[in-house]
Amino acid sequence: MSTKKEQQNRTIYEELRGSMNEADTPDSRPQKFIRNDRYFTICIYSFLLVVACTIAIKAIISFGQTKAFIGSLVRAIGPFLIAILIAYVLMPFVKAVHSLLRRVFKRLPDKPAMVISLLLVYLIGVGLMVAALIYVLPAVVRNIADLVRMVPEGYEQLKVFLAYLQEHFPQFDFSSVTSMLDSTQGDVVSMLSEISGDMIPVLYTASVSVVQWFFNFVIAIVVSVYMLYGKQSLRRLCKIVVYAVIPREMVPQVRTVLADCNAIFGRYVVSKMVDSLIIGILCAILMTILRLPYVFLISMVVGVTNMIPYFGPFIGAVPGLVIELVVSPWKALIFFIMILCLQQFDGLYLGPKLMGNSTGMKPLWIIFAITVGGKFFGVIGMFLGVPVLAILAYLAELFVSAKLRKKGLRITDIW
Repeated sequence: MSTKKEQQNRTIYEELRGSMNEADTPDSRPQKFIRNDRYFTICIYSFLLVVACTIAIKAIISFGQTKAFIGSLVRAIGPFLIAILIAYVLMPFVKAVHSLLRRVFKRLPDKPAMVISLLLVYLIGVGLMVAALIYVLPAVVRNIADLVRMVPEGYEQLKVFLAYLQEHFPQFDFSSVTSMLDSTQGDVVSMLSEISGDMIPVLYTASVSVVQWFFNFVIAIVVSVYMLYGKQSLRRLCKIVVYAVIPREMVPQVRTVLADCNAIFGRYVVSKMVDSLIIGILCAILMTILRLPYVFLISMVVGVTNMIPYFGPFIGAVPGLVIELVVSPWKALIFFIMILCLQQFDGLYLGPKLMGNSTGMKPLWIIFAITVGGKFFGVIGMFLGVPVLAILAYLAELFVSAKLRKKGLRITDIW
């Protein structure tokens, strides 16, 4: 009997023990939260994408406020943007002077050679600016004042010239042009009188703007000197950022692409500035030889507008032609022939010699860049729109080439 009871007790004990083990299985225990880095990264990227899309939609809907904000931001960091542009333009000249000093004075250490190069380049640049302010700017102001006084006399000379044309070419009717001159003369004189009456507040506003501009320019000069002198540390900082953000195996390719973009932008900007400076100086020399009036005013307009591709020479020629036409129709004809020859020299010889095919873009795309850049950013957009679009086209070509290589194709294989 005792043996049967022991067996029954043992059986009951084993059944209870088995039921307890089943209750303590992993499925019945409370699960701990296990972090998944993959899903966490997906959530972070999704959140950032939503934030970026929200900001983009808000910027598009409130485009006026966005444009005002960007304008105020650009004005706030304006001195630093000017410093970057100055350093970017002067860097090739500093490098050239530095290499010349190292070749001539072989024992000269690198840092003193860099300091001397910076001093020479900035002294020449500041000297040219001071000379322009002392000699060119007063001459431009005198030209504008003389032009204002010459307007009534210019109207009479134009009428005499039209009468001469009507007498010698009776088959043409110039009466509509003469009547237009008669109707607009009073309006022009009254407009000039209003400008003369408002000259004092305009001069006050201009003086305040000049002082503010001069202060920003001094800051830009100082910052650009630090940029050029410490370019090695800035380059090292950029490398650190590239290595930190981009996968290691892609770094050489990214550095090559950035170097190419820098070459495209820098070659275009520096070459176009040098080209425009030469054209402005040649225009002043030729106008002096031909005894044309308003040399400094017209030459400055021609040189500045020449920085705009394609349309720049025409934009610069029209104001000069109108000014010379007010003075004398024959002088306007001489100026037209002169500027036409100068533009042909620039387009056929000087421009290709300095710039070459720096952008590699077709004329259609250059016109597109000028139009869009001028619409949104004015004259600066017309000038910088071409190199920016050239860089975007270069990056797009690299992207398309990479996609075609994955398919075993090349751009040259597609017709």
